[in-house]
Amino acid sequence: MVERGELRLVRGTASLEDLPDVLTVEEAAKVLRIGRGAAYDLARQWRVTDGREGLPVVSFGRSLRVPRAALLRLLAVRDERGGAAGE
Repeated sequence: MVERGELRLVRGTASLEDLPDVLTVEEAAKVLRIGRGAAYDLARQWRVTDGREGLPVVSFGRSLRVPRAALLRLLAVRDERGGAAGE
């Protein structure tokens, strides 16, 4: 398992399956290689659209977490549509 603060998902350094079951929005941003602000905007979009669009998140009190399974599904859908998943 990847220790907190050790997300090194640069090609060949870690597997998506090695990620923790839930990630912070910042950790998910690193996996997706997007900025922190963009990740929070996508999380907000997920909440506003009732899960139709954006970054899948669950709330624990005031904290937002991104389930690894949802992130993997998101990447698989993007890959099927010709996105950059798997790079």
